[in-house]
Amino acid sequence: MYKNSIYALLLLVTFGSLAQSKSTDSTSTAKTPTKNIDFNVMPYISYNRTMDFMFGAIPMMMYKTNKADTISPKSLSGISAIYTTNKSYFVCSFNKWHFNEDKWRAQLFIMTGNQNAQFFMDDFDSGDFYDYGTKTNLISVSGLRKIFKSFYGGLGYSYAHYDTTYQDDIQPASTSHTNGLQVIALYDTRDAVYYPTTGNKIRARWISYPEWFGNDVNANKIISEYNTYFPMRNKTDVLAARFSGKFGLGDIAFEQQVTIGNDDIRGYSEGKYRGDGLMALQGEYRYNFHKRMGVVGFAGVATIYGSDTPSFDWKLYPGAGVGYRYRAFKNEKFNVGLDGAVGKGDWGIYFRIGEAF
Repeated sequence: MYKNSIYALLLLVTFGSLAQSKSTDSTSTAKTPTKNIDFNVMPYISYNRTMDFMFGAIPMMMYKTNKADTISPKSLSGISAIYTTNKSYFVCSFNKWHFNEDKWRAQLFIMTGNQNAQFFMDDFDSGDFYDYGTKTNLISVSGLRKIFKSFYGGLGYSYAHYDTTYQDDIQPASTSHTNGLQVIALYDTRDAVYYPTTGNKIRARWISYPEWFGNDVNANKIISEYNTYFPMRNKTDVLAARFSGKFGLGDIAFEQQVTIGNDDIRGYSEGKYRGDGLMALQGEYRYNFHKRMGVVGFAGVATIYGSDTPSFDWKLYPGAGVGYRYRAFKNEKFNVGLDGAVGKGDWGIYFRIGEAF
């Protein structure tokens, strides 16, 4: 674990430094014009207890949709291609756009992949892990309009197609697709969207999967988050806190369930604690010891409900860890990095594109 983390950190630092280095002419007095597009390619190296070693590349760029717009934050577009040693793969395109003095915001996410993972099933005399594989094609698009001050409202749509098989036919193989309609509300007073040091972000999404829209069964999900940020050490560092709630209502399919891990809460990578809904509370301190580098420390606790193993419901699952951050772009505070965390009988390593929240 520790050796893998060191290799990943060395690659991040070395590649980022090379990507940003420039030869300069000491006799030149002309000022270099500001470029509208910042481009970089970051290597991806991580480890997951379920999917083993993960590696790939992430080319991405930040840019202004309108160079004359001095109010909108820069937009972000990128592609990630990842392969794992358990023969999983993922290719996705991620895009966040800001238009018209930040009165409009839009997102587009497209992904295709084959995930070979595991889930925990409590059967017979004792529970055990079983492997499963899911081929997924997914597209999600949303748009927000500023209604007044810092409040946005908008709509979204998501489509997903799943083809899942299970080890030893512990469950029947399934092929399904979902069409989700989203209603989104956002209150955003952050001083920056990619690395906030003060302010709040409150977002709520109602996602409906009605039968009349091509779904096999009716289901609904409510996804909510409240993030708040406090400047520390003369605004050099940041103390961030987050509450998140993911609530499944109705007939939630296996592929739509939530698992403790990833952002809420880091430290779980076995996929053991899985259910229809999740609530998590966490805090993170972001210490910047260099203009381009920093470290973070974080801790939190989560709970789930609607698990196929009822004894997992409403228990507390703590997680804590540390991470390294490296500034990916010269002209914008946007970090990539690596986190290591431990949970209840579990641990995980996470490659970050941007902050956890």
